[in-house]
Amino acid sequence: MALLLGGCDAGGDGDEDTRRGSDATCDGRIDTPAQITMWFHEPAARGELEAVQAQVRAFNTAQDDVTVRLVRPPKGDYDDLVRKAAADGELPDLLDFDAPKLFSHAWAGDLRPIDSCVPESLRADLLPSVLEQGTYRGRLWGLGTFDSGLGLYVRPSVLRRAGVRIPKGVGDAWTADEFTGILEKLRALGHERPLDLQMPWAGAEWGTYGFAPALWSAGGDLIERSTYRTADGVLNGPRSVEALTTLQGWAKAGYVDANKDSGAFQKGRSPVSWTGHWWYRRYTEAHPGDVTIVPLPDFGTGSATGMGSWQWGVPAGTADGDAVWRFLAFLLRPEEILRMTDVNGGIPATGTAVERTDAFAEGGPGRLYIEQ
Repeated sequence: MALLLGGCDAGGDGDEDTRRGSDATCDGRIDTPAQITMWFHEPAARGELEAVQAQVRAFNTAQDDVTVRLVRPPKGDYDDLVRKAAADGELPDLLDFDAPKLFSHAWAGDLRPIDSCVPESLRADLLPSVLEQGTYRGRLWGLGTFDSGLGLYVRPSVLRRAGVRIPKGVGDAWTADEFTGILEKLRALGHERPLDLQMPWAGAEWGTYGFAPALWSAGGDLIERSTYRTADGVLNGPRSVEALTTLQGWAKAGYVDANKDSGAFQKGRSPVSWTGHWWYRRYTEAHPGDVTIVPLPDFGTGSATGMGSWQWGVPAGTADGDAVWRFLAFLLRPEEILRMTDVNGGIPATGTAVERTDAFAEGGPGRLYIEQ
């Protein structure tokens, strides 16, 4: 499966000597008492800020070695604030950033590698996608407590009435041509615009995150990946163009709901929604017992997906790396991972946490996000 990691040259994990080199961030000792500062992005998804605030309180109450202070960043675009703080040498001791930003932060020297901080037991428990999106040039620079994923949310009751088969897994995805026929069947059933593509957000990050998998599935791409300096011949190459033309065809045929009220799926207008994990709770609340997640269509080389979400990293500076890691390790405990994913619907970052959920454990309705 293709992964949307939003950066370049992620590389492998690197060997033990590299991971525990002379620039090791952690040495296993904390000069106590230590105080660290952290930033958390705003606006966050519903409930996320409250979850982080509760985690800070719980950590500070449970021990006396390290005190964490959550600093609310100034008003404004969060990415712009981080860039300015990096340029001014004013980043906090622990920073969260969206996964695509990790590579540029690591390249620019804004972050310290955390290979030396992460024990092998935790590394083995982390989802491969979480490790991969935190790795740049063979070193680990960030870790998230949850991942993201894409799929088609469908109403099985509606599909059955239309005589449509429901895919059983990644290898059973509808082909793009088959999906076009399904949209026509759903229209004939009375759903004039049966497909929700989350169009109100298409002009922002969603445009690439949401639809790059169609290009990958067709054998195309967004950029030439040996130099990452041009898209010519790739984004406008025949396979990418074919996938984009198919997407365009669905819009031209009138199958796509404009979704201006964000209610196309919830209100029943569109029985198919091409979107991510963050809609799971609201969709299942709107249609109890009648929501299934199936893979995105296969445009020619197999179904693909997007992954990657917010990461925690240790900015360059003088903070005690072990003190910062003590709190980050706390956030990566199964119960703390689930404290966050219970409010944002994210995919837990470790196998241990995954197996404690109803949604993502074996046989759960969101298991597709783990398997793909």
